[in-house]
Amino acid sequence: MRPLVLIIDDDAKLTALLGTYLADFGMRTVAAANSADGLRALHAQRPDLVILDVMLPGMSGFDVCRTIRRTDSVPIIMLTARGEVADRVVGLELGADDYLPKPFEPRELVARIQSVLRRPRAVERKVRRFGPLEVDLARRQAALDGAPIELTTNEFEVLRLLTDQPGTVLDRDRILEALRGIEHEAFNRTVDVTVSRLRQKLGDDPKAPRFIRTVWGAGYVFIAPETQQDGGDDAAR
Repeated sequence: MRPLVLIIDDDAKLTALLGTYLADFGMRTVAAANSADGLRALHAQRPDLVILDVMLPGMSGFDVCRTIRRTDSVPIIMLTARGEVADRVVGLELGADDYLPKPFEPRELVARIQSVLRRPRAVERKVRRFGPLEVDLARRQAALDGAPIELTTNEFEVLRLLTDQPGTVLDRDRILEALRGIEHEAFNRTVDVTVSRLRQKLGDDPKAPRFIRTVWGAGYVFIAPETQQDGGDDAAR
């Protein structure tokens, strides 16, 4: 089935344009002109991705993002007319997976959407355990001490990438490439913000890490030893 994109933006002309343009790339769209309608559409339509404008009437896009992230890990791409780095960082800290300043080229938005939507991929092994941390690659979920962790698409992708290569230092460019799949400006805090949020959710102290260690000037490395398992998941290796 074609992916469904929810566009929450009060610019009717823009949403109509995007609806037509995204259809040419095999996507379905549904539009909402305000935050309340957008949240209702999210629960009713269960979209594969949300395009969210920051400047909405009533509840801002930042507040909508925060509300969504309380219960849902659906990928979110935020649009901001101001285009300031501070706004972008706030969006990422709230759980957005990407951002795009207005005005933008529709083809760039398509590239970012496609990059997010193709992240789920076939994996050789379904579940990996690192002490109290369990990473379910097939379901793209994680749990700590048996309790589910609500992770955004970016956060899970970083966790997957690090646990795929434990003990290997991954630099920011390598991680950013996996997150975005397209070129970005040199000054970009996406990786650091995402790792910081992931650490908070893992209860990981950067000064005395159990899972993710910062290698200053180089990048990040996953340090927790993998817990061996009998049968089941290990057989899929």
